[in-house]
Amino acid sequence: MIVEYRPIGVVRSPFSEPEGTPIQPSRADGARGTVELDEEYAGCLSDLEGFSHIILLCHLHRSGGWRPTVVPYLDDVPRGLFATRAPSRPNPIGLSIVRLVAIEGATLTVEGVDLLDGTPVLDIKPYVGEFDSLEEVRCGWLDEVRSRRRLADDRFSR
Repeated sequence: MIVEYRPIGVVRSPFSEPEGTPIQPSRADGARGTVELDEEYAGCLSDLEGFSHIILLCHLHRSGGWRPTVVPYLDDVPRGLFATRAPSRPNPIGLSIVRLVAIEGATLTVEGVDLLDGTPVLDIKPYVGEFDSLEEVRCGWLDEVRSRRRLADDRFSR
């Protein structure tokens, strides 16, 4: 089976290299960027302005290939890839929850961006706390990690 996707737009952000990019939106300290959609998708943005946050599904175009184990940014111990959010995945799909600041035509201004400039956008979904926030969750090895690393290095683009 072959699965193919066509980007609907591109992220414009202040981050041109993996090293120094925030590792998650919650660590992006309000970094602003835009999502520039192809004009044919402008009508899809109707009614989105009422949402405070959106979920961006993206193709991590600068990922350096995948490995079954990785040393994640917040740790120094090799972990199984699927127990991490490392970008080096068999299908380099990223998920980023960002604050929606404004919509103008086919361009969305967002805050908390943790994506590289030029990242292809595959889909946008509204963030709905009732559906997307769960109680009583366990976070595996992350529950034990106390590191405060906030920025990416080059370990997944080599």
